[in-house]
Amino acid sequence: MRALLASLLLLVTTAVFAQTVLAQTLPGETSRGFGQDSAPEFLPVDEAYQLAIEVPDATHVRAYWQITPAYYLYQHAFKFVLESDGEAITLEPAYPEAIQRFDDFFGEVHVYYNDADVLLRAQRDIPAGARLSVTYQGCADAGLCYPPETKHFTLDPASGEATAVAPAPRKASAGGERTAAPTPPAAGVGALPYMLLLAFLGGAILNLMPCVFPILSLKVLSFARASDHNRHLHSWVYTAGVVASFVAVAAVLIALQQAGRAVGWGFQLQSPGFVIALAYLFLAMGLSLSGLVQLGGSLMNAGSTLANRGGLAGSFFTGVLAVVVASPCTAPFMGTALGFAVTQPPLVGLSVFAALGLGMAAPLLLFGYSGAARSLMPAPGPWMETLKQFLAFPLYAAAVWLLWVAGRQTGVNTMAAALAGALALSLALWLWSLGGWRRALAVASAVLAIGLGSLHELDPRQDGDARGKTAWSEQTLAELRAAGQPVFVDVTADWCITCLANERAVLLTDEVDAAFERHGVAYLVADWTNYDPAIARYIAGYGRTGIPLYLMYPADPDAEPLILPQILTRATVLSALESISNTSGEFGGNIAANN
Repeated sequence: MRALLASLLLLVTTAVFAQTVLAQTLPGETSRGFGQDSAPEFLPVDEAYQLAIEVPDATHVRAYWQITPAYYLYQHAFKFVLESDGEAITLEPAYPEAIQRFDDFFGEVHVYYNDADVLLRAQRDIPAGARLSVTYQGCADAGLCYPPETKHFTLDPASGEATAVAPAPRKASAGGERTAAPTPPAAGVGALPYMLLLAFLGGAILNLMPCVFPILSLKVLSFARASDHNRHLHSWVYTAGVVASFVAVAAVLIALQQAGRAVGWGFQLQSPGFVIALAYLFLAMGLSLSGLVQLGGSLMNAGSTLANRGGLAGSFFTGVLAVVVASPCTAPFMGTALGFAVTQPPLVGLSVFAALGLGMAAPLLLFGYSGAARSLMPAPGPWMETLKQFLAFPLYAAAVWLLWVAGRQTGVNTMAAALAGALALSLALWLWSLGGWRRALAVASAVLAIGLGSLHELDPRQDGDARGKTAWSEQTLAELRAAGQPVFVDVTADWCITCLANERAVLLTDEVDAAFERHGVAYLVADWTNYDPAIARYIAGYGRTGIPLYLMYPADPDAEPLILPQILTRATVLSALESISNTSGEFGGNIAANN
């Protein structure tokens, strides 16, 4: 048990170190620990960024923002459009010196704290009544980013005054078509090291996920009686298996995207066949760890010898297996890194996935080389066999969960067939361990298990509300927004562990449910348990490749949504609800002015 606690301590330390490395020291910035529930109350956008427009002479306009401490504005998000009688007048902005920083979404950016004073020079005299549109976007250090905001003014050079006006009428989009989110600027070369760091840290945290942790623990236990040479060798072979698997997944993902198919992280779990096969794998592993069947020491490499060729193959396979079982999970930092990876050239994208694999393998490499880490482990003894048998039960639980996911994807008849297949698989493994002529029966039972696990069309497809909420569609979202209804979109899936944890701990609690009702926010669920190209396009429009994705749309149909973090707290959701409630009708900018 001390080995488990040592592994947990090591990985939690890695996560804390990640927070320390990423903490910023910019002016006015505040520190906030990961997972902290006490989120601040975010200001309405007009209070956080107070804009004043002046016309000092016939050819210049001054835009001045007073910025609340611990909030900042992006320089690249500024956009100025000046028109008179339908004719555009070119403006040349003179920006003050900005602070350079790395941003979780945009990469390397320049930002303004405290104030921003931009002088605009027109190429000709500004006529009276000319219309100026000013677009800007900012974030709070505490974690909330506002959508682009656009203000409109009429200018009077004679008096030097600018008068705020309502936006010009715009035609509604036909067919309920959703306006795409603004595309982030292309990340420069300087953003790549930061994204590699995020991927590395996200990979390290993946080891804490419930499906991966037993496998890592077994591998650590196998070091108890190994020599230094064998520990080093097998830790690097395990690392090769992890990295090669991540790169292979990335190559398939990139190839499918370039072929025109919208897919993302965890896409293989949208196939019921893959889910059932993974459940069977967990069942077989659990039976082996329980000692009910003997699959050979090289399969899981949980035996005492590491010196033979089978042991090396087992180390590589364990790395492959760790990546396969990690696919339902999205760790902190992963979303930003993977979203960056799929928008870059293939070699850059593959390097980000490789960094993710290195991060996932790093804890085991540390145990392989660090005597201090291994000293936390007790001496080898009977406890190792007891712990090995205990670790079978999380694998059984994972198999049960995956069969439930398959049932949600298809129906109860398919789930029953998969359970019968699991029984046939157990029989096949038992018969195989007896040897002799019984192995022919084992092969027949295995074929029967595969056949039962391949029956995916036994139930009629039932569409309806997801998790007791309204099912998402582009048309439903467009209709609600056109009616001035604030909307929350939850992009989730039954195979997404992070999604289920957020729902159980935050989104489906009585407190948060009452807050949605109190603020009049419609709750839409985009269920990506099965592949849906419309949902894939939707999340891609916001620069993401995986889920969860949480979007909070204000009542203003022209405003862009707030994008909430992938790890939710009740305070974060409640603050976001309060923010869109306080800014109803004047929250977001006109996205057409950004294009």
